[in-house]
Amino acid sequence: MDGVISVFHSHPTNTGLHTTRSWDFINLLEGIGDSTPSNGEELLRKASYGKDVIVGVLDTGVWPESESFNDKGMEPIPKSWKGKCKSGVGFNSSNCNRKLIGARYYLKSYEASFGPLDTRLDFRSPRDKNGHGTHTSSTIGGRRVSNASALGGFGSGTATGGAPLVRLAMYKVCWPIPGLTTAEGNTCLDDDVLAAFDDAITDGVQVISVSMGGSTSRPYIQDPIAIGALHAVKRNIVVACSAGNSGPSLNSVSNVAPWIITVGASSIDRIFPSPIVLGNDMTIEGESITPFRTRTYPLVYAGDVEIPGTTSNDTNGFCLPGTLSSKLVRGKAVFCRRGEVFQSLEVQRAGGIATVLGNRYDGRGVIGRPYLIPATVVYADKRIDVYNYIESNQNPNVTLIQPKTTLGTKPAPFMAPFTSRGPNDIEPNILKPDITAPGLNILAAWSEASPPLNVPSDHRVVKYKIDSGTSMSCPHVAAVAALLKAIHPRWSSPAIKSAMMTTAKITNNMGRTITDSLGNIASPFEYGAGHIQPSKAADPGLVYDASYMDYLLFLCGSTRILLDPFECPRVLPLPSDLNYPSLAIANLKKVMTVKRTVTNVGTKNSSYSLRINPPPGYSVKISPATLHFRATGEKRSFSITVKAKNTAKKNKFSFGSYTWSDGIHQVRSPITVSSQ
Repeated sequence: MDGVISVFHSHPTNTGLHTTRSWDFINLLEGIGDSTPSNGEELLRKASYGKDVIVGVLDTGVWPESESFNDKGMEPIPKSWKGKCKSGVGFNSSNCNRKLIGARYYLKSYEASFGPLDTRLDFRSPRDKNGHGTHTSSTIGGRRVSNASALGGFGSGTATGGAPLVRLAMYKVCWPIPGLTTAEGNTCLDDDVLAAFDDAITDGVQVISVSMGGSTSRPYIQDPIAIGALHAVKRNIVVACSAGNSGPSLNSVSNVAPWIITVGASSIDRIFPSPIVLGNDMTIEGESITPFRTRTYPLVYAGDVEIPGTTSNDTNGFCLPGTLSSKLVRGKAVFCRRGEVFQSLEVQRAGGIATVLGNRYDGRGVIGRPYLIPATVVYADKRIDVYNYIESNQNPNVTLIQPKTTLGTKPAPFMAPFTSRGPNDIEPNILKPDITAPGLNILAAWSEASPPLNVPSDHRVVKYKIDSGTSMSCPHVAAVAALLKAIHPRWSSPAIKSAMMTTAKITNNMGRTITDSLGNIASPFEYGAGHIQPSKAADPGLVYDASYMDYLLFLCGSTRILLDPFECPRVLPLPSDLNYPSLAIANLKKVMTVKRTVTNVGTKNSSYSLRINPPPGYSVKISPATLHFRATGEKRSFSITVKAKNTAKKNKFSFGSYTWSDGIHQVRSPITVSSQ
């Protein structure tokens, strides 16, 4: 990188992983045998399926033998590629091909913090022993693979990445934490992440996908992803990052730098229903991707079969490790109040043969797990029904119904309960996340060295797995960015970001506003500008462009700490004045005016009129109210004045939007504002 920008300690635990119906759901799936191509199919053809766009992935490595990374029929590697395929344990240059064109790994900072890598836990090479990196990279650019499915046949169909002809380069920066299982988390050290960004830039990637981040946001000067991404964007590389999995708490979003595309996670229109039937014939809704056949079991409540003294009033019934009595559990199904992987393992350890788990999140949005014993996750509001039945019957029993796959579910999308929310802790005058994409129960390729449950007692081997997280939504956006790069090679990275944001939708497949998993109306703090629409993003009409200099000026006005040698002007710009596709104003004092500039990327001789949906409690005036463009590439500026009314609620955010339209394009920008 150009000089030393900041010096800070590598934090071993600050940065971690944020862990194909989805492409059909966002209308980006090639039709088979259909004489009339869909909008998604037209987009793929225009983009030549992402041909020769190079996408770098910072993650846990890659399983190169996966059929998703075959290079059959692909042309020679682009001459612009300057990277390499680094050899290591179980990996050499022959593992790269015309699809997976590069692979590196970074251990210097990790080993400085933890000592030499324990090779029982991971490969000292780009090879993936976790599965996460294989999943994300195949989501971006995996080839079409017929008859792919998760364990048990769930999600069966043709697996494909969003841009199946892009070239992929893996930069392995995330490693196991000594003493913890893979299911308990990995770590990605700051200096290793920065080194990977540096190499990716030099190697010639055009898009970088980063499905990792801290559990909370960090100041830009201390954030290796923010620093690395700024250097990438300086070279016109698009950087997409996961928003984090710390929801539904507010102020939890990470990767908040404005030069990053920050991606939240939402559902698709597919679930895996697996109801249970109690002995009193009450049917309780549930979901599961654990393969099992319908069967009836004697049922006990975890709180009634615990070893005395191992729990408190707060932890009673949670199936915590070492709490269940084998004498009372053996041969039975156990109802755990709330839980996932480790609760199911505790039931199994104690001799239980099935489990009913209360969903850890309120509302819908069950994270599918392939448990080692028959298991169904019931919705949180139904836990009380299961508990009351058990406590009122001497010999309770439960029938677990074999799971199945159901498509076309409504409403969809809804916001995943785990997706991290705004407002932006570092700079509340920039709305984050930017956009949402599918991230709940996504099928993609997996490492054959990693069992599907990611625990030592799981010895199963799978080629594809269903996984959830903003880690899964981020590569969807990276793939769309690659397609837009192919169609519009001269567009800047901010223009590509703008195109995705201003064409995103905020309605579900019922025509209503997107909700959270509880059914409450969601806000831009959850979905940003909305749910991605790839085909519309290819033809946005107008874009909000920005330069590297604009980002430096933003830093002058926001933090006054620069990430590049630069002298700030005497009059510091307002952070809200950054030419961003959304508008956020925090702590408004009566009235504020900001400026925006749009560039016409549509047809010449076009006129755009304005529609304003002001946030409740505020007035919004935009001048001029009509924009005329004589040529493609022409720019027009306008001012936005936001004024607090007497009805504005103090210290609370209010949401609205403004939209430019020429009758064909709808260029929508969300507004978030709070007042003192």
